[in-house]
Amino acid sequence: MTTEASAERRPEGTKRSVRADHVGSLLRPDSVKQARATTLGPGELSSAALADVENAAIIDAVAMQQEIGLPLVTDGEFRRSFWHYDFLDGLSGLDVVERPDETGVQFSGTTIRPFFPTITDRLDFPDDHPMLDHFRYLASVATATPKISIPGPSACHFRTDPADIAPAVYRDVEVLFADIAATYAKAVQAFYDAGCRHLQLDDIFFAYLGDETQRAIKREAGYDPDWLITAYADMLEQAIANRPVDMTIAMHLCRGNFQSTWVASGGYDPAADAIFNRTSVDVYLMEYDTDRAGGLEPLGLLPKGNKRVLPGFITTKTAELEPLDELKARFEEASRFVDLDQLGIAPQCGFASTEEGNLITADDQRAKLELVVACANDIWGGVEG
Repeated sequence: MTTEASAERRPEGTKRSVRADHVGSLLRPDSVKQARATTLGPGELSSAALADVENAAIIDAVAMQQEIGLPLVTDGEFRRSFWHYDFLDGLSGLDVVERPDETGVQFSGTTIRPFFPTITDRLDFPDDHPMLDHFRYLASVATATPKISIPGPSACHFRTDPADIAPAVYRDVEVLFADIAATYAKAVQAFYDAGCRHLQLDDIFFAYLGDETQRAIKREAGYDPDWLITAYADMLEQAIANRPVDMTIAMHLCRGNFQSTWVASGGYDPAADAIFNRTSVDVYLMEYDTDRAGGLEPLGLLPKGNKRVLPGFITTKTAELEPLDELKARFEEASRFVDLDQLGIAPQCGFASTEEGNLITADDQRAKLELVVACANDIWGGVEG
């Protein structure tokens, strides 16, 4: 198992290359759920009072991931209520507010809790953003390489109603995008300085913009969805372009994940060229567990070289285990479009994008992660390389 310390000793300019990974979030254990229920008030996303319970649960989660043989480990996002809003709420100039009288984001057959990002001032990344300490704690209890997943830059725009953007200067969307990019560039460097060498950006809205309903919503808001894809890609690249040479940037794409439900449908065709060729992202974890993700043909736009795609052929939404032979057949199909050496395996999304979690059990979750490792071992002879 490669440790963070050994990763530090890699020759300058080299990055760790893995074949097996998971998106990041894990089902919250009962101890964390109970502690959150008894310590948080209305509108609160987190509290210092939770730390001891979270710390103990994270130690167990890291041990589980390492026992399975995953080369990268996360804290399961146990300190978060949402995969994205907790990070955004920690930015300067952005507050996430609860509005009990409004309806949250609509998923297939349900809605999430009504929390909404509001931009109150010019955006910035503060030196004391709480997730820096979240990463430091994870690194202190892990022997495998620790990684952290944060929402991608587009989350600041895609999920914010224009009416909730107060600064007059942000009426020019290009000024807003420039500030978001600069904010994220500071975040990338801050995580590196905290010891992070594998940072994942959950930039799922590229996939949303392959859905005709989502595209229509953006048109009604005055945006050309294809322009948004290009602008989001350029914003992302501005954020990561100057990262240190030994820092891996991963990107996760999906179509929504809340209690085993979803938001969007549609292939990667509109976004594939932008995400693969307008950005220097190293690794792509891409949802591919149902027909809603479209075909594998867009993988053919991945440039030859060191970039890697980890198709999410394994679902986190249901407990049924995918047969290994079926997974191998899907990789054989994928290899028609991209060299097998540029592929790896990960689940299609996290197991608990919000604290509620998907409708599976902890045993189901472990079995899925074990399948990820087994698949990598079978196809590539290991979880790294």
